[in-house]
Order: sequence, then structure tokens, then C-alpha cells
Amino acid sequence: MQSKIPATVITGFLGAGKTTMIRNLLENAQGRRIALIINEFGDLGVDGEVLKGCGIESCGEEDIVELNNGCICCTVADDFIPTMERLLEREERPDHIVIETSGLALPQPLVAAFNWPGIKTAVTVDGVVTVVDAAAVAEGRFADDHDRLEAQRAADEALDHESPLEELFEDQIRAADMVVLNKADLIDAARLEAVRNNVAGQTDRPLKIVHSTHGRLPADVLLGLDSATEDQIALRKSHHEMEHENGEDHDHHHDEFESFVAETGAIADTDGFVAGLKDIIARHDVLRLKGFCDVPGKPMRLVVQAVGQRIETYFDRPWRSDETRTTRLVVIGMHDIDQAAIREAIAAASR
Repeated sequence: MQSKIPATVITGFLGAGKTTMIRNLLENAQGRRIALIINEFGDLGVDGEVLKGCGIESCGEEDIVELNNGCICCTVADDFIPTMERLLEREERPDHIVIETSGLALPQPLVAAFNWPGIKTAVTVDGVVTVVDAAAVAEGRFADDHDRLEAQRAADEALDHESPLEELFEDQIRAADMVVLNKADLIDAARLEAVRNNVAGQTDRPLKIVHSTHGRLPADVLLGLDSATEDQIALRKSHHEMEHENGEDHDHHHDEFESFVAETGAIADTDGFVAGLKDIIARHDVLRLKGFCDVPGKPMRLVVQAVGQRIETYFDRPWRSDETRTTRLVVIGMHDIDQAAIREAIAAASR
């Protein structure tokens, strides 16, 4: 009897470093044939494009499946199940499947889908790996101060629910078999320990917690957890599930967020453009910004990845002859984000 294919679900909030960690994993796959399923929040598939452009043999387009039709946790039947079925129909099956969820996804419904007939007999969840931006959490972003929040609730009966950001942070940790505290090099040892304690306190299960810089971890750390998480998912309920059990009317918070693509011309000055993006992010409270830019005189496209005021840029691959050189960025923010003003500001920063 053919053994089940192990699948690793990599989740984590916007900008935690999931794609970078997957790229490092592929570079150190030790001969494993890895198939990737990538789900993004937004119409421009930046993460898949970054991996396809990385120059690694195991980044072939046939091994990367992109799902850009919305959060995977809400489109399991329509998108995820058919994708898995097509992977299983391949003549040469992968040795391992890695699934990168959107930064706004709840892992629980996705893991539960591995109990779907036809999938459960062929695939098992080797583990759920939740990537945490340790520096962001240390700064108080994506995880609120619980003592302060409880004091506010005691004073105001209207504060019944946690914020969407905090709920997502907690739910992604509750689902985890392993938590990676990424970007650990950006904070000191005391703050890293405080983040570790914060994360450990989100669940009453013992969690394996490791830390990394630029997502660099050996493949054998991330793969081979043998957790069979699909058999334990009932013990890892999300806020959404728990509140429904209590009879409360509670929606998953995708309507709290929105994304759009801003397109502009070539970048006149890279440093000036980055400075302009930092100002835009601060003024408009942008959660995440990522995409590709056209820099005149450069044969390669410039990748831009922004989380808060931290902006990373690098050239990844030459522009192909069949694609138009342009600057396109995905912007993710709360539902009342001013798209017109941001588009205009990005265009102004590029000039």
C-alpha cells in the first residue's frame, strides 16, 4: 500500500516571512520533490512570482499552484479540494506538499479539509507551521496587550470581541504544531523571550517554538513532524468556531480587510521611491505592500516587500521579452483604506 503524502501548512500573518522561508526550504530540500500551493489575498500573485523567479530547480511552474480567488479557508470546496485532487492524479506524485496560506487565512478549515474523502486516504498533514514576525509582535502589532485590553473591556461593555488582527494572530497559533519566531535578529534576547512567552500563552498545548533569521531553517526542522494534524483539528478551534458553538452571530473578518493593485510607471529614483512608500504606509495605515517595479537601465525587475516601516528591495530576475515592464504593487489594509489617495501617492513617489 502506498504511504500517504505528507503536507505542511505554512501560515502566519501578513509579512511574517512565509514566502522567504519556503524559498529557503526549496533551496535545501535535499532531493525531495516538493509541490507548492500558494494562496494570496489580492489579485497580483506576488509570492508565486517570487518563487518562480528564484532560479531554484524545484521552483518549476508545474510544481507551483496559485490560488488567487480569495482566502483559502473560505474556498476549500471550490479551490483547494480540486487542486489536491489534480496533484494526486499526477503520474509522478510529489514527495511532499507545502501549502502557503494567505496572511489573513484561518488554518483550521484548511486542515479539516484533509479529512475529505479521497484526500484523507492519500495525504496527511505532517504539520502546521505558523510563522510569526517576532519584531512586529515585540512592537505591539498583531498582538494586543491583554492586560490593557481586559481593562478596557471591564470599563466598556461594548468591547465584547477582540480585534480582527488579534483574533487572526491567536487562531494561527492555536492551529500550530510548530511556531517559527522569524526576524529574531531585529530584537534583543529579552524581547525575543517576551514574544516566546506571548506565543506560548495563546494555547494550553505544548508548542514547539523555534526562532529564525530570514526564514533560514533546515528542511528537517520544518518537515517530518509526523503530526497527523487533521485528526486533532477539533481540539484547535478558532474564535469563529467557538463563538458559533456558543450561539453567537460571528463572521470571519475578511470584510475588515481589502486589497487592491496600484500600477504606475518606471521608478525614477529607488531610494526616493522607498522613502515615499514609507510615508504612504504611515499616513494610510497600510498593513502590507508588495510587488514588482520597473527601474530604467536595469534589465531585472525590482521586488518590493514592505511590512510596516521595514521595506526590503532586491532584483530577482530579468524581465521577459513577453511581459510589459511596469510597476505593480499589491496594497493591503483595513476596509476603509483610501485607494484613490494611495494610488496617487504611489504614482507621485515614482516620479
